[in-house]
Amino acid sequence: MDLTANGNPSIHNDRSNGGVNEPEYASSAKASLIPPYWSHRRYESYASVETTKPPPITLEDHTDGQSEQSGSCWARGVVIDGYVVVTGTVPNVGKFVVWNCRIDTLDGGSIVIRKRYSEFDDLRTMLLLTFPYSKAAMPPLPPKSLIYKFRPTFLEKRRIGLAYFLNCVLLNPDLSSAPVTKDFVFS
Repeated sequence: MDLTANGNPSIHNDRSNGGVNEPEYASSAKASLIPPYWSHRRYESYASVETTKPPPITLEDHTDGQSEQSGSCWARGVVIDGYVVVTGTVPNVGKFVVWNCRIDTLDGGSIVIRKRYSEFDDLRTMLLLTFPYSKAAMPPLPPKSLIYKFRPTFLEKRRIGLAYFLNCVLLNPDLSSAPVTKDFVFS
């Protein structure tokens, strides 16, 4: 090891370590810490030197033309306008909520359906059985509650959650073209 006039180790310029200037003792310390099977050298490849950029991401509109994707999507959006609380003959027994859903189609028309929460739950269960890998694409349904189930604030949160769920299902080409979904809408 060479020392300079002030007693510090001399710095040498060795191309074997990538052109980095480091003291001699640093390379010998590294050698004792590095296992022998890591002693291979990695050289710069020509592919890593080139600066080629991938093509930009483009969005395509398939709503006007007929394509495979646009043929399977038929809904533009879903709005749940409101709900009706249906009561039985005995007070607080057999009481349930029916949701008024309006599905706007790509043709400009709309479909009005009335569904209970249990029917949304059945749809989600059947879609998960039909498409087991679609769990990430399908949001969960809003939670149930035995205590608050007929309170307006709870029903408003549920309305928003059901609309979001149905939008996610009907705007997904695979899920909206499934027979299970069509049975839900058209029955």
